[in-house]
Amino acid sequence: MTSLHTVTTMPNKHQPGCPFDPPKELIEAREHGPISSFPFPDGHQGWMVTGFDLIRTVLADRRFSSRKELMRHHPQMDLAGFEIPPPPPGEFLLMDDPQHSRYRKPLVGKFTVRRMRQLTERVEQVTAEHLDAMEKAGPTADLVTAFAKPIPSVIICELLGVPYADRAVFQDNIDKFLGGGVSDEELIAAYTAVQQYLAELVVAKRANPTDDVLSDLLDTDLTDEELKGMALILLSAGFDTTANMLALGTFALFQNPAQLAALRADPSLADSAIEELLRYLTVFKGSMRVALEDVELGGQTIKEGSMVLLAYHTANRDPARFSDPHLLDLRRQDGGHLTFGHGVHQCLGQQLARVELRVALPALVNRFPTLRLAVPADEVELRPESADVYGVRSLPVTWDVTP
Repeated sequence: MTSLHTVTTMPNKHQPGCPFDPPKELIEAREHGPISSFPFPDGHQGWMVTGFDLIRTVLADRRFSSRKELMRHHPQMDLAGFEIPPPPPGEFLLMDDPQHSRYRKPLVGKFTVRRMRQLTERVEQVTAEHLDAMEKAGPTADLVTAFAKPIPSVIICELLGVPYADRAVFQDNIDKFLGGGVSDEELIAAYTAVQQYLAELVVAKRANPTDDVLSDLLDTDLTDEELKGMALILLSAGFDTTANMLALGTFALFQNPAQLAALRADPSLADSAIEELLRYLTVFKGSMRVALEDVELGGQTIKEGSMVLLAYHTANRDPARFSDPHLLDLRRQDGGHLTFGHGVHQCLGQQLARVELRVALPALVNRFPTLRLAVPADEVELRPESADVYGVRSLPVTWDVTP
């Protein structure tokens, strides 16, 4: 049995030249075992879980809480003396049942596999429109602004009933408060602007309901404040993660030309390719839980009140779960990644993300057979390590124009 390893600082930085791999410190930690000790800046003794099976265990165990107000310690700053407030009404990701179920349950039926697949034709249409625009403006483009951001933005705004003209405002503000790299003042301003807009949108839907998810929720007992919070969660999750998957996924394929060629040559590969890219990239890097009582986990006693950090990106590279885990293999058979989480908090919009990725990524690489980076790979601007969702800030691409 290996001795308990300690992760001494919060490892955020990706290895130089390896923009798709988890931080080296976390890979090394997992090699010592699936759980490590982690001292928080305020002196709290917490835990870092890097093993696939152990993270699934935590996510399925109700003795570990998601409640924001219980997370009195932060892995990168000293919160001693600060009172952590509960999340605003409707923002159910940082809640436990019964509050969590109260908000999630009305949404479950609106994001089923069947209903999301019914959106395929619309996703195909939006994708084709943006590929047409790229081709017309080409032969160079920033794939982030021309393709990766607008497609999921259009779809989630339509689902929520956000007017098309307001879409660009959302893209900019959500990117600021989820993408990192801005001042605290800019972050607060962006978050406040989105909150204010959504409050006004809910009022507008009350006065004039339309055919969208937000209007459908008006028949429930949810208050306007709760609807605003739920809309913020759906809008943020439905846009930012998929946008970064599209851009970073394309970058990863550029760096693995044999896999890119396989995707172009075999349309039936699309489903397994998307699952493998989701595993390999894991743009949402992890989450936190708090032990509600003493819990035995991986041979360690997690004391009541202890913080547990869950490294999804490292678990998705766990050799105990995946063969050659650092290899991008679009034909991989040992799937079952943790990119969308697990348990009661598993991502509500995962089927929507799959539909968008399944349509948009193959359409892109097939429309432009010579698509490639327009700059050296080491000049691609990545999102800062502090970003909640990992990705690229821009992805300059080019292609050959057929006479």
